[in-house]
Amino acid sequence: MVTRAGCCLLKYAGLAAPRRVLDHPAVQRFATVVPVAPLAAPIAVQSFGQGFDWPRTAGLGATVVALLPRAPFLLVLVVAALVTGLLRITGM
Repeated sequence: MVTRAGCCLLKYAGLAAPRRVLDHPAVQRFATVVPVAPLAAPIAVQSFGQGFDWPRTAGLGATVVALLPRAPFLLVLVVAALVTGLLRITGM
């Protein structure tokens, strides 16, 4: 809740804040790191909240591998779907 409020405040402050404040390294680090938690939490809950599922876990792993070289978002989705789908089709 606090993180979400911080992100919203940062977004609104960005419209009114002077450029020197936005260029501060701490503000830039905050803006790049903080959104990871609200995005990662639903992924973790959906992936592991209903018990262990090998194809889903492998798809999540393939997503991480595709994200390491900073692949485009659409490619990351396709890789995750292909890995998960192929493992489900083969019955693993």
